[in-house]
Amino acid sequence: QVQLVESGGGLVQPGGSLRLSCSTSGSIFAVYTVGWYRQTPGKQRELVAIIPDNGGTKYGDSVKGRFAISTDNAKNTAYLQMNSLKPDDTGVYYCFAASGTYEYWGQGTQVTVSS
Repeated sequence: QVQLVESGGGLVQPGGSLRLSCSTSGSIFAVYTVGWYRQTPGKQRELVAIIPDNGGTKYGDSVKGRFAISTDNAKNTAYLQMNSLKPDDTGVYYCFAASGTYEYWGQGTQVTVSS
């Protein structure tokens, strides 16, 4: 059973930065599709960033140019670097990994952008 554990959320002022981490015990990030979704108040769950299993990166329109997704396969960890944060970025951020019919989710980490 694959477990994903997110960390790094918290309270940050508008314009600030945070880096979220998603750790797992197995070496899945090298072969799985890996990404981040977020659930913001009053909105549907939104794709933030993804690394497809065939490479490259894709971002949601609202975070392009501000967020960056990466993985460190040696550490079995995925990251989401978030810069120039806005109040609209407030929400619970979930890490996921998927391959074929298998899909795994973390428990979520709260990000609050407020002055």
